[in-house]
Amino acid sequence: MDIIAHHGTVLIVLAILFGLYMTWGIGANDVANAMGTSVGSGAISIKQAIVIAAIFEFAGAFVAGGNVTSTIRKGIIDPEPLVATPELLVYGMLAALLAAAIWLMIATSRGWPVSTTHTIVGAIVGFGVAGIGIDAVQWTAIGQIAASWIVSPLLGGLLAWLLMLSIRELIFNRDNPFESAKRWGPVYLFLVGWIVSLVSLFKGLKHLDLHWSNGQSVLVATVIGLVVAVMGKRMINRVTVETSADRRLLFASVERVFTPMMLFTACAMAFAHGSNDVANGIGPMAAVVSIVQSGGEVAQQSALPLWVLAIGGIGIVVGLATMGYRVMQTIGTRITELTPTRGYCATLAAAATVVLASKTGLPVSTTHISVGAVMGVGLARGIGALDLRVIGNIIVSWLVTLPAGALLAAAFFFVFKVIFG
Repeated sequence: MDIIAHHGTVLIVLAILFGLYMTWGIGANDVANAMGTSVGSGAISIKQAIVIAAIFEFAGAFVAGGNVTSTIRKGIIDPEPLVATPELLVYGMLAALLAAAIWLMIATSRGWPVSTTHTIVGAIVGFGVAGIGIDAVQWTAIGQIAASWIVSPLLGGLLAWLLMLSIRELIFNRDNPFESAKRWGPVYLFLVGWIVSLVSLFKGLKHLDLHWSNGQSVLVATVIGLVVAVMGKRMINRVTVETSADRRLLFASVERVFTPMMLFTACAMAFAHGSNDVANGIGPMAAVVSIVQSGGEVAQQSALPLWVLAIGGIGIVVGLATMGYRVMQTIGTRITELTPTRGYCATLAAAATVVLASKTGLPVSTTHISVGAVMGVGLARGIGALDLRVIGNIIVSWLVTLPAGALLAAAFFFVFKVIFG
């Protein structure tokens, strides 16, 4: 208690700095993967991706990022053994943030598309084992998170595959694919606005004291979906094609119809990513702030200050703008060839999966989901459309990430214990 009272300000400052460092790494690595489908399909440029992320990543983090944060903050280790020595939990959260941030910086500098969720979960587990003991880790929660690493890419891939098949049946296989695309385009855009807003309204706004009924949420989400569809229809109507064009040109024109639609799906993915992955950076930071401000009380429940969410959103945006270009192309160009229709399916499927996971409090990996969604799109054209070597390399980088975070966090925990002890 005396350590927290004496060094409280320093500990909070370190938590903010390490939290910004960590969210910077999220922006530089994971956000680049989230936006890679939009850039890789040629629908938007890297500069446009940065602008979109700056707005919607921040909005997702600030508006809908609170639920996953509680899972990261108090769902991975049991803080009860540290009630008498809360400074150890503070050291552990600081160690986890710094370890994860450093590993993300190393991975980003080498262009490795790693999972920030794996990194922070591994870091917290490493601190828990080193600082408290192996029994302090909530292995059931870790098992659920590990299961999500398998389920989430499968779900993302399945949704993307089904969307791709629907576009093939409703648009490409029709007598006039271009007219079919203009007819069905607003429906697909409605899905973007409806899915993202509905799940967010159901689960994600409790910390803003918005408690709407299911009926009210459905009504608001429907209105948002209709607004998105109307806006998109105006953009789609600007796309024209010669009436005498051959079928090949009509197919190309369908891709042109989906290009403006990718702007909306990119916004949805950025919002979805911000709502889920901001927790990786601000969960441990929120724990430190809570303990210090309460004078050393290790609480299972504590309010999440909005300024903490804001810091997370700022860090993510700065990271993407400064180093995101290093890994932006990984998912967008190397796994399979993407076009606007394929990129749309992959991005919408990934956004729906990420937001759903965010609202159930399960910290899934956006990288896993994005890879799964892109693979699902590729599988719609057959296994030969996938670059299995690239997929294998990505999986190897995932396997290395969790133990790297754990070892670094354990080392930093002992460093902080010596410095402040």
